[in-house]
Amino acid sequence: MLIDTDRGTEYCGKADSHDYQLYLALNDIEHTKTKARSPQTNGICERFHKTVLQEFYQVTFRKKIYQDLEDLQVDLDDWLLLYNWERTHQGKMCCGRTPIETLEDGKKLWKDKQLN
Repeated sequence: MLIDTDRGTEYCGKADSHDYQLYLALNDIEHTKTKARSPQTNGICERFHKTVLQEFYQVTFRKKIYQDLEDLQVDLDDWLLLYNWERTHQGKMCCGRTPIETLEDGKKLWKDKQLN
């Protein structure tokens, strides 16, 4: 398995002393890092972060005061379900479909390609 992150200190450090690096090593997960000062290499993730900020956090924090992180997590999980299963996306990959529809269509195409 492979995971790609930015070079933030929450992800990077010495494998034998950094919690995240140690977890990846213990679970046989290869870790690659995006190129420094090149947000275009991680553009999809950056755009998703902007969407979460604008459509969830900025809206939610105007409507509700949270007493604990667990309540915030419940609302974020609900929003993520809406984002992935109900909200259509206009990007070049989804073309008006939901992310789950795009994923399922991609699986079908991959399966058909493997059979041929």
